[in-house]
Amino acid sequence: MSTSFTYCPKCKSDMAMAPDGYNHCQSDSCSYIQYDNPTPVVAAIVEYGEDQVILAHNAAWPPGWYGLITGFLEKGEHPDECVLREVKEELNLDGELMSMVGMYTFKRMNQLIIAYHIKTKQDPITLDPELDDYKIVPFSKVKYWPAGTGYALRDFLLTRGIEAEMRPFS
Repeated sequence: MSTSFTYCPKCKSDMAMAPDGYNHCQSDSCSYIQYDNPTPVVAAIVEYGEDQVILAHNAAWPPGWYGLITGFLEKGEHPDECVLREVKEELNLDGELMSMVGMYTFKRMNQLIIAYHIKTKQDPITLDPELDDYKIVPFSKVKYWPAGTGYALRDFLLTRGIEAEMRPFS
């Protein structure tokens, strides 16, 4: 979630929300507009072994919340490379890019999620410090959640003929 500028970063004049929904510089000699474009994020549906997905718990999340492996796209990085890098960094697993699942919005964080199916071998998992737990769930038993990465997981499972149950946020 981003914050609207109070002052223009170009000329230091006051900023104000305009009828178009964007924050505009109020100076007649400046044309700066804060567009607040979404941040690109990759998400990995990590298939571990046969027909199982790894769900991870971020140390900053409430207990019981597990999700996909995600990460921010770095400057100049291709999303295909980014998603494999994130799987390696967060799980210490080498992955193979199987397919792009789709693109999803995550409005609460103003993110554009680019979701992929990644297949890994059943090598030992070593978690990055930002993660404190993981679970391996058969595709047939996993539940999706009503937000960006959850919808990606749901859509992926549908391609496998699995209609997953939704697990609402509690």
